[in-house]
Amino acid sequence: MIKRIIAPSGTLRHVVSVRRGKAAGLKLKPRQVQTGQIGRNYLTGLWKNGAVNAGRASWWSVARRTDGVSTLQNRHISGSGQPQAQADVDSVEELGKVKDKRLVRTDAYVGGKWTAAAKGGRFKVADPATLQTIAEVADMNANDVAQAVREASKALPAWRATTGKKRARVLRKWYDLVMENKADLARIMTLECGKPLAEAEGEVAYAASFLEWFGEEAKRTYGDTIPAATDGTRISVIKQAVGVVGVITPYNFPSAMITRKIGAAVAAGCTVVARPAHETPLSALALCELAERAGVPPGVVNMVTSSAANTQAVGLELTTNASVRKVSFTGSTGVGKMLMAQSASTMKKVSMELGGNAPFIVFEDADIELAARALVACKFRNAGQTCVCANRVYVHQVVYDAFLEALVAAARDTLRAGHGLTAGTTVGPMITHRGLEKTLDHLRRAVDAGARVVLGGAQAKVGALRGHFFEPTVLADASDAVPMTGDETFGPLCPVYRFASEEEVVRRANAVPVGLAGYFFSRDVSRIFRVAEALEVGMVGVNTGSISTEVAPFGGVKESGVGREGSRYGIDEYLNVKTIHIAL
Repeated sequence: MIKRIIAPSGTLRHVVSVRRGKAAGLKLKPRQVQTGQIGRNYLTGLWKNGAVNAGRASWWSVARRTDGVSTLQNRHISGSGQPQAQADVDSVEELGKVKDKRLVRTDAYVGGKWTAAAKGGRFKVADPATLQTIAEVADMNANDVAQAVREASKALPAWRATTGKKRARVLRKWYDLVMENKADLARIMTLECGKPLAEAEGEVAYAASFLEWFGEEAKRTYGDTIPAATDGTRISVIKQAVGVVGVITPYNFPSAMITRKIGAAVAAGCTVVARPAHETPLSALALCELAERAGVPPGVVNMVTSSAANTQAVGLELTTNASVRKVSFTGSTGVGKMLMAQSASTMKKVSMELGGNAPFIVFEDADIELAARALVACKFRNAGQTCVCANRVYVHQVVYDAFLEALVAAARDTLRAGHGLTAGTTVGPMITHRGLEKTLDHLRRAVDAGARVVLGGAQAKVGALRGHFFEPTVLADASDAVPMTGDETFGPLCPVYRFASEEEVVRRANAVPVGLAGYFFSRDVSRIFRVAEALEVGMVGVNTGSISTEVAPFGGVKESGVGREGSRYGIDEYLNVKTIHIAL
């Protein structure tokens, strides 16, 4: 039987036909694929994977734009990350199911008051699974942010003078309220960023853990007594709050990135002006509502929301306003460099948790099944939109085929694409259209360079949902000479590379300008120490793909940033060290 694969009118340069046999899945024998050079590897990989099969795929297009760039777009597919049966989801109606209506806030929070933008502007927040607008939020500009900084400055002296024990009580109450409202907070998060509800509930608990942890650390900002070098002198060291802190957070963890920064700052005695991502401001505003209930004084925590159009001006105000003494940012390396340069104008203290490109290494002595399961969880969590997810998977050539088979099986068993509120969904949409476009571009370039698609491989259509869905995708025989090797994809695209020796793989793992996280699997104790110490990253997972916890320092080296968050080291980022010399 010949199955015709037809492109939209006006775009097709190569019409493809595929002869279909009876086998299915990874054990398919090679089929005849009649096509031009464009997309040959792509379609061959899809066919071997069983994606091109009756009832599993239809209406593919292999096209070439006038600029010579090849494209392949999926019109309807349900292969890997197989979509659940999706009823129409009314995102506004779902937001209305939040039990505590006061948690759904659309104004900024400044000086203890819910505040509209001075010029009255608002911007839209959409559910990335349906593209339906769920809220219109206050669009603050640079002048609004300057006012928030003034409010934070007014609140600073009293809050800095409060004892660590009193600050700890407030943070503990905030923690309790977050946990009590976990279900509502998770629903809000799922609707604005798309992650599955169970994953959102996990993030809410993770976010709360930083309030609990740093509340406890507020009582332990110890100083030192130093033996003097001269008679009649005493030297002591104390730690004091930096002052007003400017915080800028990303869209992928809309609650945890807020509390990981604000929890530490507030515990240290600082006041904060925070700007959450314009894609996901509702979670941050809900946390402010709970902070107020917990007894956080007016002006200590200020949340200024702004649209994409005002983002640059807001960032410039936070980084150049002389009253702001520290800036903490999580996001891309490019933006981090810009904010760091701007902060230098007033010599601010900075913390930058920037982009990663994590290697995930499977040595020949690894537990293959364990590594495959860990990779699925590490790579496809939040649809691959985490800074520490595996981006480059290196597998020893001796176990390459066995690992690839285990990986595909594990992914098929556990990954189901759908709306985050739909039962059974384990993979939601990508949060932004630009992220989807980048993932598609990395996929196309990898396939053009010879990679084979062994799972997924397309933008997915999930029922009636119109959102940014992309199938969890695994590529075999990936090449180093493609953009995704040196540039973090930030999407559910998993390239698997071969390697032959420990020396080779460590060299390749380190051959990038960033160094946030790295993972490897081995049972050799000597190798574990050698490789863990040799990887140029800030965090290493050995025989695990999970490294995020409030009790351990989080941060990178090289162009992945400066400073650490979480752990006992995290609060030090918000403290100045002062030395006191006393002559007796």
